[in-house]
Amino acid sequence: MTRPLRGWRRVYRVVRRIPLGRVATYGQVAALAGMPGAARQVGWALSALNADDDVPWHRVINAQGEISPRGARESIDLQRALLESEGVELSHRGRVDLGRYAWEPGTRKKKGSRK
Repeated sequence: MTRPLRGWRRVYRVVRRIPLGRVATYGQVAALAGMPGAARQVGWALSALNADDDVPWHRVINAQGEISPRGARESIDLQRALLESEGVELSHRGRVDLGRYAWEPGTRKKKGSRK
């Protein structure tokens, strides 16, 4: 990992807490990291990660439940494949049902269950 900014360490700590099979939004991660309104900074922090870092960046999506483009189409395909490998379903339009897969810190909602 490149030398992270102080706020980015908090982002990485939050993202590491997102359970397998769950997703969080950039805004949610920002708020939980003590940086409300800083969703873009979360994106910058995640884009600074190296491939061998232990931060599950693929579990962070936008507020519409979509994968945010990061440049090359391959990055979208990789994120989708990683999410699907964890049991997260995406619609044919590439959306995650946030009502079903959103991470709710402090709860133990069963994978795939509805609210």
